[in-house]
Amino acid sequence: MNINEHARGVGIVVGAIWAACGFAVPAPEVSGELKQWHPVTLTFRGPQASEGDDNPNPFRDYRLTVTFRHEGGGRPYRVPGYFAADGQAAETGAERGDAWRVKFAPDQPGRWVWSVEFVRGRDAAVSETAGEPVAPWHGRRGDLEIGPSDKVAPDLRARGRLVTTGTRYRRFAGDGTWFLKAGPDAPETLLAYADFDGTEARRPTAPLKTWAPHVRDWRPGDPTWRGGRGKGLLGALNYLSEVGMNSVSMMLYNAGGDGDNVWPFRSRDDKFHYDCSKLDQWAIVFEHAARRGLHLHFKLQETENDDDRPAGGRRGQVRESLDGGRLGPERRLYLREMVARFSHLPALTWNLGEECTLSTDEIVDMARHLRTLDPYGHHVVVHTFPNGQEKVYRPLLGRPDVLTGVSLQNHWREAHRLTCQWLRESAASGHRWVVAHDEQNPADLGVPPDEGYAGFDGIARPGNSKGQAPYSRHDIRRYCLWGTLMAGGEGVEYYFGYKLPQNDLNCEDFRSRERSWADARRALELFRRERFPIQELENHDELVGNPKHDNSVYCLAKPGELYLVYLPRGGSVKLDLTGVSGRFDLRWFNPRADTAAMPGHPAETNGGRHVSIGPPPEEPEEDWLAVLRRR
Repeated sequence: MNINEHARGVGIVVGAIWAACGFAVPAPEVSGELKQWHPVTLTFRGPQASEGDDNPNPFRDYRLTVTFRHEGGGRPYRVPGYFAADGQAAETGAERGDAWRVKFAPDQPGRWVWSVEFVRGRDAAVSETAGEPVAPWHGRRGDLEIGPSDKVAPDLRARGRLVTTGTRYRRFAGDGTWFLKAGPDAPETLLAYADFDGTEARRPTAPLKTWAPHVRDWRPGDPTWRGGRGKGLLGALNYLSEVGMNSVSMMLYNAGGDGDNVWPFRSRDDKFHYDCSKLDQWAIVFEHAARRGLHLHFKLQETENDDDRPAGGRRGQVRESLDGGRLGPERRLYLREMVARFSHLPALTWNLGEECTLSTDEIVDMARHLRTLDPYGHHVVVHTFPNGQEKVYRPLLGRPDVLTGVSLQNHWREAHRLTCQWLRESAASGHRWVVAHDEQNPADLGVPPDEGYAGFDGIARPGNSKGQAPYSRHDIRRYCLWGTLMAGGEGVEYYFGYKLPQNDLNCEDFRSRERSWADARRALELFRRERFPIQELENHDELVGNPKHDNSVYCLAKPGELYLVYLPRGGSVKLDLTGVSGRFDLRWFNPRADTAAMPGHPAETNGGRHVSIGPPPEEPEEDWLAVLRRR
């Protein structure tokens, strides 16, 4: 018998004694819609505690876990729980109470049986020691009757959980659709919001946000908290959804970093006590994002606080790091709290760190521990500097126990080549990664605002980068957005630099990049509308004479059946159809406008031929996508 089985057995005995003494064994409060993919919340009224308590600490010294099993079999879900103050902390701001909570997202209709493990003991949450049973809950059992979801897209509860598949793409487990993403990577300080409890600005370069430009995008019926707070940020998420974006990124912890204004703790440097009301308010925002069809990219730490080894420094000098980069009690508790509070969301990515400089062993330890906590097996990636990819990524190839993908930062001109590289190398390792391009260099400029926004002319001008020419959002569309998709990447998130208007630290107006969102929306809609079987397509640049994967022309294909040829600057190219016979229909798609496809001359070959593609039907020097589909 293992420790957990022993503790569970003790709990059953304790429950029996409780009942024998004449006490009624209570039932937890159940809230939420009892439907497939929807968050169902069980609230247990347990020991009174306060966020600041130390003996015992309600976060560190209690371990609540509820196991859910479907009556029809299948995998059980062991879901960690958390201290929730009075159970209404988002509204009341409470720091004290007796509410202990578990959020579960069932993946099947029908009857689910649950059982409780609730123990108390020094470091019980971070050491997985047995602890002493908390009566009357430890060993308690019950059930839930779950019905089918009644939601419709874009609400992600209509689509199911986003899962990794061992291929280059993730897929929604409910409706079976494949996922390509687009959205903002900035501001990294999205959660540095004045309407959240316990949130403070520490640097004049990174003030708290009001998201005032997006208050007009809040809709009646959308949630708020504490008398109407939250409309600006919730409206910003509405805006992203309404312009066709399906992903948004944010830091969950950046103490000591560029923003130094986001942390989940009740105070910045106290890593063992969490802010219940702030985290409940975060959850309102995240659940609203899911209802609006937005995947959540959670960056668990920033480079400045991922370890305590600054350049020229020694271990122990950066107090904002968690356990000095190692997997110790601070990091274990942080991961547990984030998983307990947010893993029920249907579509998310755990990013181990922005511009991560952890050692290979530290990354492995962190990722493995995160996987033991997350009942749903969400996507795990890591991000690093462009010149750090060989050091950080290469030792992790072929390790399904660590990463399911990577989050790339490169110059926008390198997006295609390096997405191709890591997809190719991960496939060769036997464990394919999902690869996304989530930060565009040059770091000071990123993706520029639109022409005309706040007087900006739309041109980003590198000031001190030798040999770098000015560029615009058209270059981002051609070489980053389409370069990533045509490599076989999952998609893009756009980074805003730190010099231009509405940048990575101070952005509060997503309309600053409205034309870039339109470019990305058109790309996603085209793939969806044309039903390209992306899981069957591979990059085949060599078929259009580009074996080095430069930016001259891209090809994504299922040879013999379907060829997507992207011409960043128009012109013509020869497509190698050697050995392929049959007739192909050719259509042209304009990535710059919402226009219908234009037919081209059909291509016919009996094998042994190179077929000319191009020039495009109009604007021959602009970017076009040619699609050849076998009849």
